[in-house]
Amino acid sequence: MAQIDAFFKLLNEQGASDLHMIAGKQPYLRIRGDMERVKYNVLDNDELKAMIYEIVPEDKIKQFEETGDIDFGYEIPGLARYRGNLFDQKYGIGAVFREIPSVIMSCQQLGLPKVVTKLASLPKGMVLVTGPTGSGKSTTLAAIVDEVNKIRKHHILTVEDPVEFVHESQNCIINHREVGTNTKSFAAALRGALREDPDVILVGEMRDLETISLAMEAAMTGHLVFATLHTINASKTVDRIIEIFPAQQQAQVRSTLADALRAVVSQTLFKRVDIKSRVPALEILICTPAVRNLIREGKTYQIPSAMQTGKKYGMQTLDDAIMEMLQKKWISPEDAYTNSVDKSKFLSYLRKPPADFTEV
Repeated sequence: MAQIDAFFKLLNEQGASDLHMIAGKQPYLRIRGDMERVKYNVLDNDELKAMIYEIVPEDKIKQFEETGDIDFGYEIPGLARYRGNLFDQKYGIGAVFREIPSVIMSCQQLGLPKVVTKLASLPKGMVLVTGPTGSGKSTTLAAIVDEVNKIRKHHILTVEDPVEFVHESQNCIINHREVGTNTKSFAAALRGALREDPDVILVGEMRDLETISLAMEAAMTGHLVFATLHTINASKTVDRIIEIFPAQQQAQVRSTLADALRAVVSQTLFKRVDIKSRVPALEILICTPAVRNLIREGKTYQIPSAMQTGKKYGMQTLDDAIMEMLQKKWISPEDAYTNSVDKSKFLSYLRKPPADFTEV
């Protein structure tokens, strides 16, 4: 048993999402979104380095000493997996660990809308799950892939950095590939994927032009591609993909994306005020013919209006999802106001003026 395992057990017992271990500071846990100090000694740099190096693969240690930061995975059998990021900072070494539960929750257990569950039945195309860091994108994607695993008899290929949720084959064959360990890069894995007979491809993160281009190509050649992006809503997601390409290619990319994209699920995580838990608010864009035309014609600013009128297809805006949770008294008016798009809808719920004076 590694020395650091005791902290992972504490993380699990406290229901925290992240563990922060920084040289010169005490350890911290992120519990329901807030940082909480652990009652422990201030971490000495050499002591912390020895503790972390005990669980980091040798090739990753070499990479870290050359570059100053790495991602890696770690697992405690019977407890959970952990996604770690190791980095150099001013006062020494630092590491942040995110807990990845060993049990994958279903779409129903997560309370996801039925239309999200139905995405697992799509024959082909691209489905994007977006949101800020720590918003639960990986958990939502894992639930959708788990649904694919139950209802289809196909080959699922995942490309991640590092591998997070580990799926056991049910009706599907599942292969997990980790960037840096099993493949050189996301792009290299996607190039290879087209020769590996997959039906469903999960891309852990679309980070660059080449990865995005290859993911769209896979979606256009009959594969169902799931991927994540760090964007805050559906229309910004479309803009982000198009804008990463050179200006002279953007008209063609709009056309390709309009044909390839099937749905965007953009989520924001909220702290529950009625129970000790967190809950996601989902913005859902389904690519109907009308939405495809907006993407093709460069009218992404009209996508929020299309979502308002497309509720019968399962679409919803972030503000509608937030309002529903606020009216159920699951979240605070302050959180609702802070994370909403049209803040005027939520002003009347506030007990005092908003804290962010720049938004007034």
